[in-house]
Parts: sequence; C-alpha cells; structure tokens
Amino acid sequence: MARFAANLSMMYTEHDFLDRFQAAADDGYRAVEFMFPYQWPALDIAARLRAAGLQQVLFNAPPGDYAAGERGLASLIDRREAFRDSILRALEYAEVLDCPRMHVMAGVAPADVTWQSLRDVYRENLAWAAAQAKPAGRELLIEPINTRDMPGYFLNHQAQAHAIVQEVGAPNLKVQMDLYHCQIVEGDLETRLRTYLPTGRVGHVQIAGVPRRQEPDTGEVNYPYLFAVLDELGYDGWIGCEYRPRGATSAGLAWLRQWEARAATPAVVSAV
Repeated sequence: MARFAANLSMMYTEHDFLDRFQAAADDGYRAVEFMFPYQWPALDIAARLRAAGLQQVLFNAPPGDYAAGERGLASLIDRREAFRDSILRALEYAEVLDCPRMHVMAGVAPADVTWQSLRDVYRENLAWAAAQAKPAGRELLIEPINTRDMPGYFLNHQAQAHAIVQEVGAPNLKVQMDLYHCQIVEGDLETRLRTYLPTGRVGHVQIAGVPRRQEPDTGEVNYPYLFAVLDELGYDGWIGCEYRPRGATSAGLAWLRQWEARAATPAVVSAV
C-alpha cells in the first residue's frame, strides 16, 4: 500500500516551519520530507520530529547560492570545494535527523561549458559524495527536473539519471523519480515506472498534480491508477507529496482520505 510523506517546504505553509511537523502528524502523516533545513538547528528539527512521532525520509543537500540562481553544485566545474562542503554539512544533518536519504542537486548548466565536461564533473562529484555517505548508511539521490520550472537544469530525463547512476556504480546512489517532472518532460508514466522500478535504482518517488503542481487529484495525471501500479511493482518506499496546496493544506486532503478509504476496503473476490 502506498505510504505518503508530506513535503513541509511546500505543504502547511500557513504554519511556521517548525510547527508544520505537528500539523502534518495531526492529518495522519507518519513521515515528512523538506528541501533545505539549514536555517534551523538540526537539534530543533529533531525535537519536532520526535514530538510529532514522525520519520524524516528525505531532504536536499545545500544547493549553493540559491538567491543568486544556483540550483545545486554537483555538475559545476568551478564549485568542487563548495560541493564537498555541502555534502559534509548535509551528512551532519542526516545524522541528527536520522534521515536515510538526501537529494543532491545537479545545478544549472553554464552556457560556456560543454555538456560532456559538466557530465564528467557530475560523475566525479557523485562518486565522491556516495563514498562519504556510505559509512553512515545514507543514500544519495539525483532527480531529473523539468526545464519549465527550472530552466537550464542539467538533468532532465529518467534515462540520463539512470545512466549516470549505472556509470558511477555506487549502490547508495539512486534516482529520485518525481512523477510531476517526469510527466512534463516525458509523459508515459506507467511505462516509465515499469521500466525503472524493477531495476532497483529508484530510491524515492514524488507526486504533484500536473500542470499546476497542486494536489494530486487535480490536473491530467490519474494518480490512483499509478499508485496501484506502484503496488503491483512492489514499491515499498515513501511517496513524497511535493505539491503546493490550492488553499489550506488540511482542507485539500480529500485525495488522501479517498485513497486511505479505498485501500482499507477489502477486495471482493467473486465466485465463478
């Protein structure tokens, strides 16, 4: 059965960040993810997780200078040292939060650097980062992101991400498969799931309605159908709800209640 984690960077924004943990727990979530926790002390976040009875399942490594337009450092030739510092800082947070996985953003490709040069640096940096994360038992994830939301982002397609993971060859490096981004860039979501889930290289799945990135019961994607496909394929990881609610977060959870009710209904077996 699908298990959902609330993304506290996008959901429950009607609350202060540290108050979002209890709000998610009150709505029945048992796990959370978020993007960048670094403006809050890790111990304060850990205390909120414990108080709410929540598991932290994912967050992002520092992305560089976000205000200046950086969206990750992993593929940037002149940011190697900053990238390494970012991974070490993320690992410190992961230890305190007992978080098993971190998303490592690739970055926006500079116009004056060849794609192959960026790819070479990307592989080198990911191999180094995976080696740092391995002793702590952490997984690193890379995520294809659509260029409408993030113009110029280095990694856009599932096949690109899986090729990189295969080439690096680290067992703790996997793909974060966001079905919102995948639908915008590639579509054919069931085929993508059936292609990549059985490889064992998908470490996390995320959802949002397409095209507005709102609740998953809005837009063009039939998520209940895809949840059933995930169940059929044996996916037992968390599904991150990385969407922007249309209004108050709790008021928009009809999709979740409907899925919970459907999942709790025993299957009817007809006699032949």
